[in-house]
Amino acid sequence: MTSTAASHRRSPVGWPVRRTLHVLPVDGRPGPVGWFGSSGAEGGPTGWFGSPDGGESHPDDGDSSEDENVTELDASRTRIRSVLDDAVGVSADDGDGFDTPIMREAAQAVRVRDTSGDHAFPKPARRRVITVANQKGGVGKTTSTVNLAVAMAMHGLRVLVIDLDPQGNASTGLGIEHSSGTPSIYEVLVDGMPLDEVTVPVEQAPHLWAVPATIDLAGAEIELVSVVAREHRLRRAIAAYGTEVDYILVDCPPSLGLLTVNALVAGDEVLIPIQCEYYALEGLGQLLNNIELIKSHLNGGLQISTILLTMYDGRTKLADQVAQEVRNHFGDLVLDVVIPRSVRVSEAPGYGQSVMTYDPGSRGALTYYEAAREMAERGTRMEPGPSSASQEPGASQEPGASQERAPSQESSSPRESE
Repeated sequence: MTSTAASHRRSPVGWPVRRTLHVLPVDGRPGPVGWFGSSGAEGGPTGWFGSPDGGESHPDDGDSSEDENVTELDASRTRIRSVLDDAVGVSADDGDGFDTPIMREAAQAVRVRDTSGDHAFPKPARRRVITVANQKGGVGKTTSTVNLAVAMAMHGLRVLVIDLDPQGNASTGLGIEHSSGTPSIYEVLVDGMPLDEVTVPVEQAPHLWAVPATIDLAGAEIELVSVVAREHRLRRAIAAYGTEVDYILVDCPPSLGLLTVNALVAGDEVLIPIQCEYYALEGLGQLLNNIELIKSHLNGGLQISTILLTMYDGRTKLADQVAQEVRNHFGDLVLDVVIPRSVRVSEAPGYGQSVMTYDPGSRGALTYYEAAREMAERGTRMEPGPSSASQEPGASQEPGASQERAPSQESSSPRESE
C-alpha cells in the first residue's frame, strides 16, 4: 500500500531539516533569508525583523554609531584602494601610450629599478637606525626589511641590513651566505668582533651591505647571560661602525628576548609591521609596553616612527577594519601605502632575491617601492645631528646609572655563584 504522506529523509548530522521560510516584507522590500531569529512572545520573529516582544523593528533603526562605523570603514577601504591604485599606476610624466597591460608593467618595472637614477630618494638629515620589530611571527618583518632595504639602495641610498634572527631568513632573501661557521652577527655580539669584519656586499643593489645571521645565534642569549651590559652589545658595535651609511635596518626575531632587546637599545626608531588580521593586534599592546620600558631604562631616544600595514586582502572586511583601527590609534605614524598579499613577494626568497629584483613590475614591488619612498621623505624632516645609536651607551644617562646596573648583572653570573 502506498502512503500519501510526504516522505522524510534523515538529515545529515548538524544540519537542520529544510523548511520553507516565509520572507516577510519590510517597507515594501523582501527581507533577506537567514536573518530571522526565534519566535517572540506573540509569535513574531526576532532578530533583524522583529523584537522579542513581537514588535517590528527595522535594521536601520539602530544606533547612529553603527552608521558612522560603516561610513568610516567605507572611507578606509576607499583610501586604501586609492593608494594601491596610485602605487601600481603609471605617473603622468611617464608619457602616454601605455595602453596595454604589458606596456604598463614594463613602465612600472623601469620606475622601480630606476636604472637611469632619475628618481633617487632624498637622503636623511642624519643616519637612521631602524629596528623592525613585532613579537608576532609571520607579519612580514623580514620581508619588509629586505624589500625596503633593496628599494632604498636602488634609489641612491646607502643601506646596511643586520639580520638578528637565528633563522637567517633576511640573509636568504638578500642572497648572502649564512651557513654555520660563516662570520656573522653572532661573533659581533658574543666575541666582540667589529661590525666591519662581518659585513658583506649584496649583489641585488649597489650601496647595499648586510650582516648575516647563522644558527649559532640561537645560543647567543644563553651565552650573554653573564655578560655585563649585555643589552648594549649591538649598540656599541653600531657606534663603532666606520662605513658611512644612510640607513641601518635591524631585522628582529619573532620574540621579546635578549636579541630583540639589543635591537631596540641599538635603534633610534622602531618600525612595526602589522598584518591586517586580528591576531596581529592582540600582541601589539605587549610590544608597546616593552618599548616603553626600554625607553625608560635603556634607550631614552627610542621612538616608534613607522607603522606598516602588510598582507592586506581587499576581499575581506576584516582587513579594512584592522587598517581603520590601526590608523585611528597611531595616526600619522601609519604609512599611506599598504602591502597587499602577493604571490610574487612569497616566491622571491626561493630564488635568493627580493621582489624588487625578482619581479619589479609586480604589485608587491610597487607598493614596497612606495613605502620606501615615503619613509625616505619622512627622513628629510628629521633634525640633523648624530643619532643616539652613534653614541656610547650611558652617554645620555645620569651619572652612575650604568655603574649601578653593572654590579647587579655581575652578581647574577654563574661563575661567581660557583
